[in-house]
Amino acid sequence: MNPAELPTASVRDLPQDAALTLLDVREDDEWAAGHAPGAVHIPLGELPARVDELAELPDDQPIYVVCRTGGRSARAAAWLNASGWDAVNVAGGMKSWLTEGRPVVGDRPGADPEIL
Repeated sequence: MNPAELPTASVRDLPQDAALTLLDVREDDEWAAGHAPGAVHIPLGELPARVDELAELPDDQPIYVVCRTGGRSARAAAWLNASGWDAVNVAGGMKSWLTEGRPVVGDRPGADPEIL
């Protein structure tokens, strides 16, 4: 897929409700430090082997793919679209998510959530 043809959305254009299906393709340490509540976590390198897990997600809406700033998620979204999924890259990634004031939770005990 030509990068110019990759469906992309800014964080401010994403749904603000439970209808948002968000796939985070960052590494485990990045996820643990801070992620969007309700997101699905599959690191980019594991995506081909774990893509069947996405079949459990609602299929009536796109899967929004996010990473730290948008590079890995662009690769993941392109691969997903080529594999028959409806995937949209989130421009600016979790850095933009945080800047736009969207909620972030972490999995590290005693540490405030942050985007690595």
